[in-house]
Amino acid sequence: MTVVEQFTAESGSGGELGQAEQDLQDLGEAQPGGKPVLAGQKARGEQTALYIFVIVPFLALVAAIPFVWGWGIGWTDVVLALVFYYVSGTGVTVGFHRYFTHGAFKANRALKIYLAIAGSLAIEGPVIRWVADHRRHHAFSDREGDPHSPWRFGESLSGLTKGFWYAHIGWLFDTEQTNQERYTPDLLADRDLVRIDRLFPLWVASTLIAPAVLGGLITWSWAGALSAFFWASLVRVALLHHVTWSINSVCHMIGERPYSSRDKSANFWPLAILSFGESWHNSHHADPTCARHGVDRGQLDTSARIIWAFEKLGWVTAVRWPKRERFDKLAARKIAENTPV
Repeated sequence: MTVVEQFTAESGSGGELGQAEQDLQDLGEAQPGGKPVLAGQKARGEQTALYIFVIVPFLALVAAIPFVWGWGIGWTDVVLALVFYYVSGTGVTVGFHRYFTHGAFKANRALKIYLAIAGSLAIEGPVIRWVADHRRHHAFSDREGDPHSPWRFGESLSGLTKGFWYAHIGWLFDTEQTNQERYTPDLLADRDLVRIDRLFPLWVASTLIAPAVLGGLITWSWAGALSAFFWASLVRVALLHHVTWSINSVCHMIGERPYSSRDKSANFWPLAILSFGESWHNSHHADPTCARHGVDRGQLDTSARIIWAFEKLGWVTAVRWPKRERFDKLAARKIAENTPV
């Protein structure tokens, strides 16, 4: 039995309430061999590259408004930005998150490889590190050990302000690394994923260069290549980064909490479209291995629709779709928790 199967075995099965959460906590606190949570520090070169790939796209995003007022953005830029945002964004939400981290479904080998590469195009780190950090987050969500909880500095105004920025971006610059042998032994045993993980610099170069090359070829001009690089490479990466980071920060501070969970995760509807359904975060933390996060009527969840399409095509199996009776119990439990004795 794989590590993912160990902590997802009873999720969505109609078993005892809260079992999925317990499994995730066990993953973080009681893995075989008593391996430590952290494993050394990031290399200086890696830290430098991290600063570059976080700050440069962000500066492009800041410059976007006055830039577009100056001489505009073409349809080629818009289409390329949307395509690369969709591919890289769903690579993270469907691949890195729901598949590799939580085992919400099983994918064939070709789709597995595609999702690992597509998620890498978001420049949010290699797949194995991303998964290790996120499994650690669930194991210690909003408690000591959580790599990016906005509540780590307390509940005062100054503490929450500091915590928000730490959860949103500051934690990325922490030199301590999550122990991959403890949290992702299943991924480390997969030769395809190890190879893709090691080729991360190639995916970074590809996701930045490809839009410029396409923009230049489509418009047959250097101006078209430069414009596509700005919008479909830098601005697109920066926007996707901040949407993803907002799940760590905003969605653990603001929003609705209709379901019982052990943390402060919240559903924040304004981010639902840009995050491909990831902002239904309370629903996710209430039942982490569920393939759909937008479990209630009217909650848009593009990632779940993609998984549904993959299932219809026969590319994925064993999809853990939400069970209404389980969420009804979680809702009732939430009401009971908030009812004065």
